[in-house]
Amino acid sequence: MKIIFWSSLFMIFYAYFGYVIILIVIDMYQRVQKGKIFLSGSTTTSQLLSDKELPQISFIITAYNEEQRIAQKIENSLEQTYPAEKLEVIVASDCSTDQTDEIVRGYASYNVKLIRASERKGKENAQMYAVRAALGTILVFSDVATILKPDALKQIVSNFEDPLVGCVSSEDRFIDSDGHVSGEGLYVKYEMFIRKLESRVNTLVGLSGSFFAVRQDVCRDWAPDLQSDFNSLLNSVKLGMKGISDPLSIGYYKNIADERKEFQRKVRTVLRGITVLIRNRFLLNPRKYGLFSWQLMSHKISRWLVPLFMIIVFATNIALLDNSVIYMTIFFLQISFYAAAVFHVFQLKTSKVKWSKAEDNLNAFKTVIKSIFTQVPRIAYYFVSVNASILWAWIKFFYGERATLWDPSKR
Repeated sequence: MKIIFWSSLFMIFYAYFGYVIILIVIDMYQRVQKGKIFLSGSTTTSQLLSDKELPQISFIITAYNEEQRIAQKIENSLEQTYPAEKLEVIVASDCSTDQTDEIVRGYASYNVKLIRASERKGKENAQMYAVRAALGTILVFSDVATILKPDALKQIVSNFEDPLVGCVSSEDRFIDSDGHVSGEGLYVKYEMFIRKLESRVNTLVGLSGSFFAVRQDVCRDWAPDLQSDFNSLLNSVKLGMKGISDPLSIGYYKNIADERKEFQRKVRTVLRGITVLIRNRFLLNPRKYGLFSWQLMSHKISRWLVPLFMIIVFATNIALLDNSVIYMTIFFLQISFYAAAVFHVFQLKTSKVKWSKAEDNLNAFKTVIKSIFTQVPRIAYYFVSVNASILWAWIKFFYGERATLWDPSKR
């Protein structure tokens, strides 16, 4: 029982901290080997390519019943500083039933093409039709809800100057209802830090689905029923290339306001990710894929198994309460952590816990108290919510459910 308890607790620690620590050690070792220990070690291209150097690209926007936002997205795309003669904009419609297709056709004179799927089978199926029609050597994918800066396409495409780069991921930024960039959450910073390490050490393990770019060769083996961002990364690795994250390529979008919708989105994302990984499970062979197999196991599988380990830790902790004070202390910490998550739900529903700026500035003590009563419950809630969504995704997977169809998220 003790072995099971401590092993499960270790796996939770490894999934969120151990993997990162090992990446840091590998990164430092590689820098020492290259004599670059004092350099930043960035793998992205900070200098944009000139207009003559930039390749022909296809910018693919996937849409389903987006009549309220598609015009804004197209206008944002046409504001890109990418050479017009080297850019084609394709809207892949997943058999929209509203005015989306008609609005897109209104931009035909601006070299905006409408590619409509023959039947509604999901996002990746619609993208498949666009990929087949695309003329660019680099394919850039984006969601309707994602807004880009004018130089975004130049920035993300410039990374392909390195022939080993098969795909590039952007970084996400949330914007509030007034259009201002919101502060990054701790979890987002954590994920971006991991992406930075993975890019330097070997390759990314996943891409940001809202804005990413891929070589055309990587898209030849397009799967109409698999999550395109994750599958594109795996296809790059299979072709001997890598994926990197570019912190200067940023996609801006509003967060989903409805917590229930956000939970459903997380479940769908994990369910689709599990489906992709099961289909590509041969990549877990370290003899053939070396370091990447370990990354895939650590970043994806270990993270997706955390809910199981959480249940095991809680159950075995109860059985071990009479053994020593250590187990009683750990159990108390678990209860406190879950209580903090519930408290955050209470805060969201009642909004009774409020702190004015005047109170914040009274003294450092009140600032610390405010942090405890806001940040800790928020982190606890997010951790529990994420792992609950992962658990629910596994249940759906084992019951044979697969997420292919989609509806645009209301933001």
